[in-house]
Amino acid sequence: MSIYTRTGDEGKTSVIGGRVLKDDDRVEAYGTIDELNCFVGHAVSLTDPVGFADLRENLLQIQQELFDCGSDLAYVQVKEGPYKVGEELVGRLELWIDRYEAENPPLAKFILPGGTQLASILHVCRTVCRRAERRTVTLSHQREINPAVLKYLNRLSDFFFAVARTANARMEVQDIEYVRSGKVFRN
Repeated sequence: MSIYTRTGDEGKTSVIGGRVLKDDDRVEAYGTIDELNCFVGHAVSLTDPVGFADLRENLLQIQQELFDCGSDLAYVQVKEGPYKVGEELVGRLELWIDRYEAENPPLAKFILPGGTQLASILHVCRTVCRRAERRTVTLSHQREINPAVLKYLNRLSDFFFAVARTANARMEVQDIEYVRSGKVFRN
């Protein structure tokens, strides 16, 4: 089997139920989710099995769910029947966030993205996730989408922020506060 098809040589790509231009907002949204998935894979490669087995397992599950998000956005017509991403995934992310946040030191001000290599790539995941969310919002203005995907991406960026801080905390690397930040977080 050849991996190249030549069907996209004129600027179109296949989606579920048809073909669209490669710069279609639908392709922008799920393409950015695919980019995020690659960065999550990079984060997985940096998880030490000794101190981060729980995070590794969560990230691998998220990678599967990111494919589900992309699939849910790839329909030309409104999908009949259930989508792959549901509200239960949003609720589970909230539980994970709360669990990881319990490990983190108190936070009052903005912090600089960085610290350990793992924390740094998790901050990259957070920002790419926010871009994927923005692209999905744009898509939602043009056509009906699975609203759970938007909620999932919103909560997922919060998850990446929390676990970036946890990665630093577990490695005993202190987050660096943005020096001109006022107090923006409340306990």
